[in-house]
Amino acid sequence: MTRLNLLLLGALVVSALYLVQTTYESRRLYAQLERARNAAHQLDIEAEGLDVARRAHATSLRVEQVAREELRMRGATPAHTEYVPDPAQGAAAGAGHPSAGGAP
Repeated sequence: MTRLNLLLLGALVVSALYLVQTTYESRRLYAQLERARNAAHQLDIEAEGLDVARRAHATSLRVEQVAREELRMRGATPAHTEYVPDPAQGAAAGAGHPSAGGAP
């Protein structure tokens, strides 16, 4: 009977130590999960802020302002427009193609 009691006592001690270890591991993993959730939440907040800033910089008024001030661009007018002939149209006209408007 004493041998059985000692065996049961040993099993109880091992079981208790295993329970303590798994409880500790569970708490450690839960704390790590909470830290990861907090970090993800902070990244979501930062992403929303960056998205708002991107949309603010992408408005047409902002783009036009940057184009005029920093890039020194100006609006296109007929006086500043330069037309470039299409080389394909010139080759078609030289070959006597009817759609080019030239007579054969």
